[in-house]
Amino acid sequence: MASSHPPNRLLAHVVGTAAICVVVGFLLFLMRGRNLGTHMLYSFTIGSQISLYISLLQYGAAEVLRRRGAGDEKLQQGWVGWRWMIPCTLLGAFAGYCGGLWLGDLITGQHSSQPWDGDLGGSATTLAFTLLIAALGTLFFVSYFSLQALKLGEAQALQQAAEARLTLLQSQLEPHMLFNTLAHLRVLIKLRPDEAQRMLDRLIDYLRATLQASRATEHALADEFERLSDYLALMQLRMGERLRVKLELPAELGSIAIPPLLLQPLVENAIKHGLEPHVDGGELRVTAARQQARLILEVADSGAGLTHATGLPGTGFGLSQVRERLAQRYGNAASFELKPQPGGGSVARIEIPS
Repeated sequence: MASSHPPNRLLAHVVGTAAICVVVGFLLFLMRGRNLGTHMLYSFTIGSQISLYISLLQYGAAEVLRRRGAGDEKLQQGWVGWRWMIPCTLLGAFAGYCGGLWLGDLITGQHSSQPWDGDLGGSATTLAFTLLIAALGTLFFVSYFSLQALKLGEAQALQQAAEARLTLLQSQLEPHMLFNTLAHLRVLIKLRPDEAQRMLDRLIDYLRATLQASRATEHALADEFERLSDYLALMQLRMGERLRVKLELPAELGSIAIPPLLLQPLVENAIKHGLEPHVDGGELRVTAARQQARLILEVADSGAGLTHATGLPGTGFGLSQVRERLAQRYGNAASFELKPQPGGGSVARIEIPS
């Protein structure tokens, strides 16, 4: 029995108490016979008050210990330890029994014998039974909530590990993107120095916006398309008319949150392996669409195709990053595939929950 309950924990506490009361009511009926409804009534009036008083005593003990400077993490969650829990259970059970008996009599009009009325034998047996049920109930709640706390801690640890892994993957992706961009600039410096100067100016603005945005764990899909537009403007300075770009983002999808730089490696891959080796260049098309509860993102090119790519499809750093980031963020709910297009070129397709 805990002192400070989140809503779901309080609900479990109430349901568990009610279940114990039902079981005790049936036991009393089997042992004593007579009216099942009366046994259930007294079981609930006594059981609910015992649960309330134990929780109040536990809460009071936790407050006293906190004010004395005890900073144990379990104490902050309301657990005072068995040294305090045992007297809280005994006192709460006695007070709840007396109060519940009085409330039951008030409802039914009966007169039950209280412990101080003189019937020591009958009262002692009933009190012993009540204390046993209260102790078993307390043990059940303590064990149950301890197990739930362990499961919650394990889930939080797994989530923190996944977030750390995502951060690591993202930090690896940023220099990869930067090196690729600088490699493009290096080639352009040799061929067309004036255009290289303009590209360098655009590159500075682009990197400032992109690297700042990439520090977040997610951003809007509209921001992702804006960063891609900036990057592709840089690539068009280098490739000229050989690179034709189409970005298609429906307005209603712009606010969907995705990991930053998710599409960037796919665009780089399409340019490096698809369009640059192709003499005439080609078209790069980035699209977003929604199918039921799925967000479909595609990066398609009309270039040389997968057979002309260096290495096997999907074995490059950028593509492996995309696969691993999707797995870390969405698990089995995400899918990724890279395949050739019937008319030439290739298409990378991502599906994630929207």
